Amino acid sequence: MSVVFVTGSNGQLGSEIRKLAAFYPQFSFRFTDIDELSITDEVAVRTEFEKWLPEYCINCAAYTAVDRAETDIDTCRLINATAVQYLAKASIDYGSKLLHVSTDYVYDGTKNSAYIETDATNPQSTYGLTKLEGEELAMAYNPETLIIRTSWVYSSFGNNFVKTMMRLMKERDNLNVVGDQVGSPTYAKDLADAIIQIIVKSKVSVENWQPGIYHFSNEAEVSWFDFAVAIKEEIGSSCAVNPIPTSAYPTPAKRPMYSLMDKSKFVATFQIPLQPWKNSLQACINLLPQ
Repeated sequence: MSVVFVTGSNGQLGSEIRKLAAFYPQFSFRFTDIDELSITDEVAVRTEFEKWLPEYCINCAAYTAVDRAETDIDTCRLINATAVQYLAKASIDYGSKLLHVSTDYVYDGTKNSAYIETDATNPQSTYGLTKLEGEELAMAYNPETLIIRTSWVYSSFGNNFVKTMMRLMKERDNLNVVGDQVGSPTYAKDLADAIIQIIVKSKVSVENWQPGIYHFSNEAEVSWFDFAVAIKEEIGSSCAVNPIPTSAYPTPAKRPMYSLMDKSKFVATFQIPLQPWKNSLQACINLLPQ
C-alpha cells in the first residue's frame, strides 16, 4: 500500500487532508506535525523517510504568521526554506514524490491582470521571500517537485479570515475591512481534495505526475471587503461592513495589493475543475457554529 506522508497535518490544509483520507483506503496516510516531527531537523526527517518509505510527501507545514515573521526572520526561514530543502533531499533519496504548498506572496502585487506561473516573482515580505526560497530549494534538490501556489486560505479548522469575521460581526455593529487588496479565497477542503486527486491520478499512471509550479484557488476576483460582505450575507449579520484603504490599516509586513492568480495551467494539466468561491464559502460556513 502506498504511503502518503503529510507534514503540518494540524494546520488548515493538513486537517482537511486528514478528514478526506478516510475515503481513500488505497493509501496509508502518515500524518505528522511539530509534536511528532520537526521538519527543521534533517536527521529526524531522513529517519522518518527511511522508516515509512513514502511514495508521496505533501508538505503543508509553513510559518504563516506574516507580520511576526518580520522580526522572527530566522525561524521563518528555517521552516519555510531550510526545512523544505531537507524534505526535497529526503524525497529524492528515498524515491518519494514531493508536493509542496506555496503562496501568492511570492508576487509583489503590482500587476493589473491575473498572475501566471512564469511571471516574475518579487516578494515584499519576509514570509513571501522565505516561501520563494523554499520553492527554489525544493526544485534545486528535487526537480520532480510539484509546487502549488495558493491564496487566502480558510477552513472550518484553525484560525482564519472567515472565522474572525464571523466572530467580529457578532461582537460589533461596525467593521472596517481593507477594500483595495484584491485576490481570491481558497477553501482548504477544495485544495485538499485537489491534492488527493493528483495523487490518485499519478498512481494510475506515473505520467500524470507533472512537476512544476501551479496556481490554485477558488474561482473569484474579490477584495477582502468583498469577501467580508459575502460572509455577512451568508450568516445574515446586521453588522455594517465598511471598505478602508490599506493605508488606514498599517501592518509590519507588506501585502500584495493584487495577487489574483490564473489557474488555467492547473485545470488543463490535471483536469480538476475549480469551485466557485461563494459555493465553497457557504459549504465552510455550514460547518461552523453560528
